[in-house]
Amino acid sequence: MDTKNLVIEIPYEIISEAKFPPKKVKELVKQELALHFYQEGILSFGNARRLAEMDKLSFHFLLGERKIERNYDLDDYQADQEEVEQWLKK
Repeated sequence: MDTKNLVIEIPYEIISEAKFPPKKVKELVKQELALHFYQEGILSFGNARRLAEMDKLSFHFLLGERKIERNYDLDDYQADQEEVEQWLKK
């Protein structure tokens, strides 16, 4: 699968005003975008956590820290149940 990336240029003055630690700018900007897009229903949980480059548990914790409600419906619950059942069979 050939992937394409979107590159966004952000002027340094804006980033420096945000007071992000220089070594974590890219990581934190991706997390902020992921959180916002998830909260607004623009991205699913899976795509938001991939954008943030986080595993499921870490992204859940981040959502909790920010007090962002999970978009969790019956289909999600059933998918999780199936995953747990498969895991228990191992």
